[in-house]
Amino acid sequence: MSDRAMQEPTLLLLTALADEPRHGYAIAREVEKISGGRVTMRTGTLYGALERLLQQELIEVHKEEVVESRLRRTYTLTSAGRQVLAAEAERMVATAHEATRRLGAAGEAATA
Repeated sequence: MSDRAMQEPTLLLLTALADEPRHGYAIAREVEKISGGRVTMRTGTLYGALERLLQQELIEVHKEEVVESRLRRTYTLTSAGRQVLAAEAERMVATAHEATRRLGAAGEAATA
């Protein structure tokens, strides 16, 4: 990954896998939950993103099983995926802290 900010869908997908392995449908529901309903991932978008994250070695297939005659893959974060997600979370916290600090300073200046 680069030093630039992570795209929101990638952030949401990695976050959805941070606490436990999930299969595609469960990942999509978790993304919707994490985003407060703002982001709904369509099937094609979801599986395209999962494939990209697999190629980047940020996630891996945890388990494959056949359910109702269909292959179901469960995905999990790799250690590299955890590191990338942690770094992005730290970057976001630092940015939010600075924004809050500046808003506070601007509010104090406006009332003075």
